[in-house]
Amino acid sequence: MEHQVESKIISIKGQRVILDSDLAQLYGVSTMRLNEQVTRNLRRFPSDFMFSLSFQEVKDLISQNAISSSLHGGRRKPPRFFTEYGAVMAANVLNSEVAIDASIMIVRVFVRLKAIAQEHTDLKTRLQMLEQKVAKGFSEHAEELQEIRFVLAKLEQPPETKKRQLGF
Repeated sequence: MEHQVESKIISIKGQRVILDSDLAQLYGVSTMRLNEQVTRNLRRFPSDFMFSLSFQEVKDLISQNAISSSLHGGRRKPPRFFTEYGAVMAANVLNSEVAIDASIMIVRVFVRLKAIAQEHTDLKTRLQMLEQKVAKGFSEHAEELQEIRFVLAKLEQPPETKKRQLGF
């Protein structure tokens, strides 16, 4: 089940979020019911808990991700996107056993995804530090390396042979 939740979490506007229809499915309610409860409790959903997209962004999303358009029986309002905090708050306003259990699982998945992203960030930082050390070490010893190359090049050349003069 956690893998199913993980596949529904997407990244939009630099945030990991879950679409209202996916969240409603996980909570065992209709999207209309979820959005109805959210609308009744809007004060509980500041912009870092939930956001909607502009009409142009929705249009772009429809064409890129094959979300059904209103012309084909799909959404008639812009979708809402819930962050980790918004998903928990949605479970609170729905107040059902299924929503509570699902919200716990969703939070665990969000936390695991954050940890994975942090590991990648740490690895990237360590690689950058290593690159800087190598570059710095190379520039500090550039003269010595050039001299070694010169000596090696000389050694690769065949030795000069002196011709003996014949006679006096």
